[in-house]
Amino acid sequence: MKKVITYGTYDLLHYGHLALLKHAKALGDYLIVGVTSDAFDRSRGKLNVKQSTAERIEAVKATGIADKIIVEEYEGQKIDDIQKYNVDIFTVGSDWVGKFDYLNNYCKVVYLPRTEGISSTKLRTNENPIIQLGIIGVNSPSARFFEESLFVNGIHISGAYDPDSAKAQKFCQNYDLKTYLTLNTLFADCDAVFINLPINRHQNIIIKSLESDCHVICDAPAFLSSEDAKKAFEFAAQKNLVLFEGIKTLFFPAFQHLLLLVRSGLIGNIKNIDVSCSQIPNSIETIQQDPYQGSFYDWGATALLPIIKILGTDYKNCNLYNFEQNHFSYLTCGLLEYPSAIGTFKAGKGIKTEGSLIITGEKGYIYVPAPWWKPDYFEVRYEDLRATRKYFYKYEGEGIRYEILEFLKMINTGMLNNYKYPQEEILKIAQIIEQFSSPNTKAIQKG
Repeated sequence: MKKVITYGTYDLLHYGHLALLKHAKALGDYLIVGVTSDAFDRSRGKLNVKQSTAERIEAVKATGIADKIIVEEYEGQKIDDIQKYNVDIFTVGSDWVGKFDYLNNYCKVVYLPRTEGISSTKLRTNENPIIQLGIIGVNSPSARFFEESLFVNGIHISGAYDPDSAKAQKFCQNYDLKTYLTLNTLFADCDAVFINLPINRHQNIIIKSLESDCHVICDAPAFLSSEDAKKAFEFAAQKNLVLFEGIKTLFFPAFQHLLLLVRSGLIGNIKNIDVSCSQIPNSIETIQQDPYQGSFYDWGATALLPIIKILGTDYKNCNLYNFEQNHFSYLTCGLLEYPSAIGTFKAGKGIKTEGSLIITGEKGYIYVPAPWWKPDYFEVRYEDLRATRKYFYKYEGEGIRYEILEFLKMINTGMLNNYKYPQEEILKIAQIIEQFSSPNTKAIQKG
């Protein structure tokens, strides 16, 4: 019996897939079809898959063509499968010509012609038209946002605007984008905007964007106060538009798995979360001139994220300590007191600290090394260090693509409140930022 094996995502199964499967089956007597897992797709940067692994397996099964269906879960599995199932022929579409020639060492490799004029990407595009997005503010991380958007199907960056038109022109020349000299011309061309300006300018631009019927993703932290956040979310709901605070860390595969493990009780009841974030930028002198940049205005949402996500929004007390030099906040330390736990954090701009995350439970603790906000690895540790478990979750690029994908999903599904980062949590973080801005915040000044 001649065995044939092939692999694919098989998202939104169409006649092109059916033709390939039929040609594959005709090469032998027994066809094995490998369907990629959700986790494997994400690890390869394939972020626009519409259907779950289970749905895609059922679709392949319903064709009646496959004799056996397996799940592809890791790089290098093809060699293992070929040997495990005594495969004679590996086959795949002709758009992969040469890519799998190395498998000739294990079986015969056959590249099959693709069906012209049809693809899952085209089907997804037809179902959800391309979202035209404009960038407002071209300082970091706008360049990374643009570069990461290229890996997300369904969104296209139209151009950019910045209050400093010369900076906008230079940015747009670098990326072959349209330079907008006014916000109104940008709004006229766009379905959505990415706002990347100092925090004190956010609210006005958010409201203008919503008034112009544009969905909004705003760099975190998005709001100076909970009242601003509440008004903006209520207005977005009236307009049936997505308003989202973009915080990439939340959507990293490792961070999502970490949250699941914590909620599973793996380390018992949580008693403390200790988190720190810091950065020494190249142009600190320029930043120091703006009172709305600095430690907490830059890092606040990120530093508070694991505390709020895990311990919740119902803290009893919040103490903040602001270290200033020449009226510039270079370090903020904080403590959130809960009924049975404490969250502590440090946020620094122009200083350097460890940048790790430690989640302490009654049975053990989770350690995420620096920079924890770009996680691809963490450890679960116990009293007996021999029981330590290590977890690895690869991410692609800068990780911003996962945040963009989530924003795009919200637009395409009409989801105004994201369950992974609900408005209640964003409002609570805005409330703490408002407290930081208050004259009552304990300031330790130097210089």
